[in-house]
Amino acid sequence: MSSSDAMVNGSGSGTDGRGEGPSEDESVGTVVVAVVTNLGIAAAKAFGGIVSGSSAMLSEAAHSVADTVTEVMLLAALKRSAKPADEAHPLGYGPERYIWALLASIATFVGGAVFAVYDGIHTLVHGEDPGNPTLSYIILAVAAVLEGYSLLVAWRQVKGEATRMQAPLGLYVKHTPDTAVKAVLLENVAALIGLALAAGGLLGAQLTGSGVYDGVASLLIGLLLVWVAWELGRSNAQYLIGRPLPEAMRAQVREELLSVPHIEGVLELTTLVQGPSEVLIAAKIDFHDLASAAQVEASCEIAEEQLRERFPAIRRVYLDPTPTRAAPAPAAPSP
Repeated sequence: MSSSDAMVNGSGSGTDGRGEGPSEDESVGTVVVAVVTNLGIAAAKAFGGIVSGSSAMLSEAAHSVADTVTEVMLLAALKRSAKPADEAHPLGYGPERYIWALLASIATFVGGAVFAVYDGIHTLVHGEDPGNPTLSYIILAVAAVLEGYSLLVAWRQVKGEATRMQAPLGLYVKHTPDTAVKAVLLENVAALIGLALAAGGLLGAQLTGSGVYDGVASLLIGLLLVWVAWELGRSNAQYLIGRPLPEAMRAQVREELLSVPHIEGVLELTTLVQGPSEVLIAAKIDFHDLASAAQVEASCEIAEEQLRERFPAIRRVYLDPTPTRAAPAPAAPSP
């Protein structure tokens, strides 16, 4: 099994022996740490930006506000997607996490990137008084420590999941269906880069007396947030549209179905990833012509049990007995 298959399959050496995917409580804890951290950092950066008049500091404040709003939405995504299936939503609420996560990426773009780019352009066009950056340096240093802690929490979860899934870390981050933790990780990395850019802008303005460096730093922070918003939006959109299992894993599902007694062929196979550990399987199955109704029913039960045992992330299996379509008879030659 390839590493990308394992990320969806949930196979590995989890503590429960089944490897059913990332812990929901762990994901919630990671996001909560990020919310609390960014809320305090946003207030401190805004204060420092207003006092010093630094464009980059105000952009960083907008960055932290956007991150806070984003992470509140991610909490809503985790909570709402965990609701059990009901009559109104028979397939469950799993995909709702991707809707909220997509909205969170839009909040990052609108709340952080747009403001930072605008403020940077405004500073470059109209200039600014660099002011005393001492307070801003202190706030940036404290923010770096807090952001570093939040990143460490997210990093530990992602690294642990990648190890458990037997996947390279970079590949896991790129393909993981747990987009909430991916969002926290990318936002924290972007936050630390943004802090470095803001500090560079302040230092350049302090040494030269020109606000150009501060404006450029603000622009770069805005472009960084555009990239984060794009990456998160693209990841969530793929799952909202309907992302199947990896090709190699689909082949294994087909192989498992064909190993069940009385199943002669898999005519059509549909797979759908609905969440980090929630996969739906639907297939049109050609059963042996002489199989009785009882044997067909028993085979369906066996197939579902085998699939869930081999791939713990599979939660729903729907099999449709379908006869093989006979090839049309050749037309009779005209007289």
